[in-house]
Amino acid sequence: MPLSVWMRFFTILLPILALLRKSSNFAPMTRKERYQYILDYFRAKEGHATTELQFGSAFQLLCATLLSAQCTDKRINEVTPELFRRYPTAEAMAAAEPDEVLEYVRSVSYPNAKSRHLVEMARMLVDKFGGKVPDTTEELVKLPGVGRKTANVIQAVWYGKATLAVDTHVYRVSHRLGLVPKEANTPYKVEQYLLKNIPEHDVADAHHWILLHGRYICKSARPMCEKCPFDSFCPKLLENSKLD
Repeated sequence: MPLSVWMRFFTILLPILALLRKSSNFAPMTRKERYQYILDYFRAKEGHATTELQFGSAFQLLCATLLSAQCTDKRINEVTPELFRRYPTAEAMAAAEPDEVLEYVRSVSYPNAKSRHLVEMARMLVDKFGGKVPDTTEELVKLPGVGRKTANVIQAVWYGKATLAVDTHVYRVSHRLGLVPKEANTPYKVEQYLLKNIPEHDVADAHHWILLHGRYICKSARPMCEKCPFDSFCPKLLENSKLD
């Protein structure tokens, strides 16, 4: 056989052999065992976790979370100090116009819509809730620009409730690690599945554990599998595990 043919053969064969060697270390796990292992790891290594957004009040947390949609926390933390100095309370922002607030949030994603939502949200807080941020999903989602994810963040971070926000990181990691079935194909379905399997006292922390794992390790485009403590049973690498 010509040398060039042998070279092509080994070029194809070597990656397959490497995958087979790695797969021999994979441990089939049930979904219940996955939850147990992953939660035990995060409890021991991460402990209490919270948002990376910077804020000084429930109102400021609400503003920062609203602004963070489809934008990085780093960018929001660069914007909010000046925004909060100018509008520290719902009453102060309610007295502003969207064009005025826009000057402080131009560098975030969808600045026109978000500046309008901030002002409308602040005005509703003042008019309907006496300037106080409500603590229920039903009331929070009535506020302009506030969806279920944002409502869950406010309840978990500020009010200490067992709510779990599902953003793109939580959605992606939950599927990659086999914590949810493929049929959990919406954020709400992922949220409900996670809530059924995570003990109530871990729920608020679990959101941040999973989110930060997705932000820094299990990245969307280039996951850092070599640094992942769960690579020995990650179905993203080898989808042959028993998930009952």
